[in-house]
Amino acid sequence: MSVIVKICGLSTEATVDAALAAGADMIGFVFFPKSPRAVSLERAATLAARARGRAEIVALTVDMDDASLAEIVATVRPDWLQLHGGESVARVAEVRSRFGLPVMKALGIRGAEDLAGLPAYAAVADRLLLDAKPPKGADRPGGNGVSFDWRLLDALDPRLSYMLSGGLDADNVAEALALTRPFGIDASSGVETAPGIKDPDRIQAFIAAIRGFRSNADKGRTIAGERMTS
Repeated sequence: MSVIVKICGLSTEATVDAALAAGADMIGFVFFPKSPRAVSLERAATLAARARGRAEIVALTVDMDDASLAEIVATVRPDWLQLHGGESVARVAEVRSRFGLPVMKALGIRGAEDLAGLPAYAAVADRLLLDAKPPKGADRPGGNGVSFDWRLLDALDPRLSYMLSGGLDADNVAEALALTRPFGIDASSGVETAPGIKDPDRIQAFIAAIRGFRSNADKGRTIAGERMTS
């Protein structure tokens, strides 16, 4: 199965169209006022309608209360809720139960000690998104354009399914895929020309790099198989 690709922080028709045309499986809208990628409910609803049925729609929130989540669910009608703050295991389970939508929990990684809590979150979330911990002094939990040491993920249980995020772009995503085994890949700042300004060409190049890596990997397996049977 090919890697799922999510483009997050979209805010214009042109970039939503670019993500869809390039083959994105998921698109994300940010509902965190401090982010340069934040969009209003009305704007997100318009863009979501443009993509509905062509890609899964993700609403990214940060430590949001139930009333605000309910507004997003009613207005935007997302397919997923992404919890990108300090939500506890219990809170993730509560949101999933209350709203009846799949929940993706983002968790910051900097060192090996950050891996210990992953199984508990995996037990209550539908999907984990492993992101780089924000730099000291950052005022938002994601979209900071930094990555972490992907080799840390060698220690994870191979059965643990996750999406990989944090500082990924067209130049380094093949390396990330070679070192890890993600279910999916997520990009935001890596397909921008400036914070919050997505670039259609960078979106296309990013997704092409992912699909190209998979094609090369499949080709390698085919050649190896042919050698074994020849």
